[in-house]
Amino acid sequence: MLFASGKRPNPASIREFAEAQRTTSLTFDPFADRSLQLIAAEGEKIGQDRATPADKDQSVWVELLRDALTFDLLGLAPGPMPILPAIEYRYDFDQSPNSLRLEGLHLLPGKHLAGGANSIPVMRAMIGLACDFIHHFSELVAVAWAPAKSVIGRRYFESVGSAWLDGGAFPALGLTSFRSTVDGALQTVGLEFWIGQELRIEPPLSNNKVEATRLGVRLVNQLVLIGGLDKSERLTAPDGSRLIMGPSRNGKFVRVARE
Repeated sequence: MLFASGKRPNPASIREFAEAQRTTSLTFDPFADRSLQLIAAEGEKIGQDRATPADKDQSVWVELLRDALTFDLLGLAPGPMPILPAIEYRYDFDQSPNSLRLEGLHLLPGKHLAGGANSIPVMRAMIGLACDFIHHFSELVAVAWAPAKSVIGRRYFESVGSAWLDGGAFPALGLTSFRSTVDGALQTVGLEFWIGQELRIEPPLSNNKVEATRLGVRLVNQLVLIGGLDKSERLTAPDGSRLIMGPSRNGKFVRVARE
């Protein structure tokens, strides 16, 4: 989550945020819980229950709970902020985050969710939490989504994210991106994060990039719903033509072409 320069929240700001939410709570703040230590029989302090920042060079973070799932929020002020991910695609956001000197916080699933960190329930909870941050912090100007190499303006992210959470279409333009390949195909960037495969629309179906992108958005939503594709199937394009969609030989791509 990207904030205006000098406006990155600190732990006290996050505590205020959590207290204002009905669905989110602050479950661990190392700065506030420094007293959680193990005491030996002789009274010697032998360690802490969880790691706490020792000095200004150590990341400042908290743990948040939403929908019974925990998320770590890293890079709070006054500690160092995370390195911003590479950005190649922008949605409702005109400039480069680096050129604006934006400051980032890294929101990610808690360590105990590592085995299912990119599962739909976990991601829906995290997207919902990011939308809550947008509602609460006017200084939050955009969200960077590393798998799609994208940056998404606050209004667009909140709009498409909330629509998805309410049962609408998956935010294919933002949580995935599209690029043209050297052989003329149109291929997703970041869909692999969600389903383990990238979508590839083959030429000549991909020759009209606008129409191919519209088709891609529709198919991304379908693929996220079903969790990927392991066998070929036929479908009808918006113009009524017949298409065939199936996995590549190595299974890494879902290829779409005219029948």
